Amino acid sequence: MCYKRYFFFFCFSAFLLVSCGKKDNQGLTPADIKNPATPEGVDKQQQSNMPVIEFDNLTYNFGKVIQGEILSYTFHFKNTGKSSLLIAGIDASCGCTTSIPPKAPVKPGEKGEITISFDSKFKNGIVNSYLLVTANTYPAQTMLTVSANVIVP
Repeated sequence: MCYKRYFFFFCFSAFLLVSCGKKDNQGLTPADIKNPATPEGVDKQQQSNMPVIEFDNLTYNFGKVIQGEILSYTFHFKNTGKSSLLIAGIDASCGCTTSIPPKAPVKPGEKGEITISFDSKFKNGIVNSYLLVTANTYPAQTMLTVSANVIVP
């Protein structure tokens, strides 16, 4: 009887470990992106060969919006580095904001975009939402911010 309990616990634990791996649309996890960042920093030669993500702007303000509106905005960027840019994922600070990253790698010199949606339902007053973009750049993460002044009708 005791062995059955241990066997069940082992199988359940293995199932949780296998099923909890987070993958995005590209099938990549942040661990798949080879970023040579270390506590000591990045070798200058490695850094010069890495992709560089340059956004047109890092923030966007929707201004005054009526509660319940669903708004969207597209952040535009360019890969100014020397290798292909891979976005591993985008994490939002709240469930009111979702994003659509590029599905394919962005080659050096090419432009890309990240489209976000902001749902003002259940929001009131000034709202800031932060999006953490993880990519194979140095530094590995870039913060985007959207804000709105939500007015209750």
